Amino acid sequence: MEQFLNYKLVEIGKLVLSVYHITGLIILILVTGLALWVVRKSVYRSNRFNEGKKYSIYQIIKYLLIVIVVAVGLNFVGVDVTVFVAGSAALLVGLGLGVQNLFNDFISGIIILFDSTVKVGDVIEVNGVVGQVMHIELRTTTIRTREDTYIILPNSYLTGNQLSNWTHENVTSRFDVKVGVDYSSDVDLVMKLIADAAKGHPAVKHNPEPKTQFVNYGDSSVDFRVLFYSDEVFRIETIKSEIRVKIWHKFKEHGISIPFPQRTIHFANQPPAPPQE
Repeated sequence: MEQFLNYKLVEIGKLVLSVYHITGLIILILVTGLALWVVRKSVYRSNRFNEGKKYSIYQIIKYLLIVIVVAVGLNFVGVDVTVFVAGSAALLVGLGLGVQNLFNDFISGIIILFDSTVKVGDVIEVNGVVGQVMHIELRTTTIRTREDTYIILPNSYLTGNQLSNWTHENVTSRFDVKVGVDYSSDVDLVMKLIADAAKGHPAVKHNPEPKTQFVNYGDSSVDFRVLFYSDEVFRIETIKSEIRVKIWHKFKEHGISIPFPQRTIHFANQPPAPPQE
């Protein structure tokens, strides 16, 4: 048995890989996989954190464990880890600016995972693009837009640009829908119908309940808006559209019209045209 374990499979210079080394590495990989499975189950079973924080905690533990396992594995097969790190550092210095952005992305990924400013499941807006965070890796973050397209962003892009996190502290956010009606309309009835249209949507929160505001005397209409709260931040544009349809039908039922833009043009008195000869 000892002879079988010491049988050399690969020999490169001073590096010798035997059956014993390969068996040890396989066991190390299996134990690591089992440990990650146990950690994942333990983290996601906890009720102390939301899903985004659980993801961040698990990712941090996973990357730390992988680094430790790689170092242990290299040392096990006889590779001097200190020499390896020093050689890698020298190589990276030689590459110079070519890997500067890459390291910036890695550091940004660690920062994002540790401080949880952006978590999986958050709805964020970066440079006018709204999307839901699907995955956060060490180098990149994947978001899904409202058009169901996936965008892979370098992590340094998230930490280096102005970012709006719509669900950072609270998933529930406030939104509004605006509408204008004819000046002959019953103001009190209009405000009630708009509020009822918002209340009737299943995605709208009832506490606090929707509230209608008289916004302005417009050029062609009396302008209103309804303020409401919803948890469906990512699909809010669809919800707004459905509320507008409800408002339209309620206005039709009660004879309330939405006017077209109108302009009145006044002509100055012109002198009569000279008689034609």
